[in-house]
Amino acid sequence: MEICGGQTHTIVKFGLEGLLPKELTLVHGPGCPVCVTPLEIIDKAIAIASMPGVILASFGDMLRVPGSSKDLLTVRAEGGNVRMVYSPLDALTIAKQNPDKKVVFFGVGFETTAPANAMAVWQARRLGLRNFFLLCSHVLVPPAMEAILSSPASQVQGFLAAGHVCTVMGYEEYIPLAEKYNVPIVVTGFEPIDILQGVYMTVKQLEEGRADVENQYVRSVRREGNIPARKLMAEVFEVTDRAWRGLGVILSSGYKLSMAYAEFDAEQIFDIESIRTVESPLCIAGQVLQGLKRPHDCPAFGRQCTPEKPLGAPMVSSEGACAAYYRYRHYRTSNRSVSA
Repeated sequence: MEICGGQTHTIVKFGLEGLLPKELTLVHGPGCPVCVTPLEIIDKAIAIASMPGVILASFGDMLRVPGSSKDLLTVRAEGGNVRMVYSPLDALTIAKQNPDKKVVFFGVGFETTAPANAMAVWQARRLGLRNFFLLCSHVLVPPAMEAILSSPASQVQGFLAAGHVCTVMGYEEYIPLAEKYNVPIVVTGFEPIDILQGVYMTVKQLEEGRADVENQYVRSVRREGNIPARKLMAEVFEVTDRAWRGLGVILSSGYKLSMAYAEFDAEQIFDIESIRTVESPLCIAGQVLQGLKRPHDCPAFGRQCTPEKPLGAPMVSSEGACAAYYRYRHYRTSNRSVSA
């Protein structure tokens, strides 16, 4: 199982599965931060963005993710002040420029994006900004891997760990997982040659009867990770239980703002505690994210669910498995059938 959605897109785009023996199966894990963000937190972002006097800032890939009844682009079309930014520090600038508005940054992602979000909150305190807030939905990779491995339905025999996550966090926390579940874990990059080498290293371990953590992505990843970034995250965030789309609540699998920075927590500032949601019964995103099914196993794939009218986040996100299959497989097949 490759963890990262970026790796999934490389695998599908370049047809890497076709280069591998038929005895070897690649399955796609919950490595797309947009995809694992639960519907409930998206509805909370939509509710905040719909409030008067609020500017909600977000990365572009979150704007089209459907909530229960609409997405953030629809809120903007209806008059909400929703802005796409390229960094949480851009949202900080918006807060400085609009002291009469409450500015909320929608912070989602794995450990990869957490340092920049932590820096934005740290800077807001340093600058004395009282109108900047973070709607935090950060999730952590190792607990999700353990949830998959501990499931009776799991058939995963090896992992390609996400190189960018390990660039921040290092790979020491994967060692207990490899030992506990006797599963090789190889930290892998994102180019086709990276992934093929990662697959080779994983299979070699299996054939030798080993279950170690190895680092293929040596040009970026160190065992201890990025120590200054980790120190900042430890100051601003604390570990909490998090709900994952398709996986449910996983203990100690996410970040929330620490008590020292609770004044910047959007969930404590805005009245959104009562929002509860139910996933679409047509969308099998949860099974796709667990590696139990492929996107084309979904009856709605390419029919009721397309990038233009998505039922779930995996069809919207640039790292979503459904988007990858639609773009590089389903779409091409449709073109061939039409031209025939």
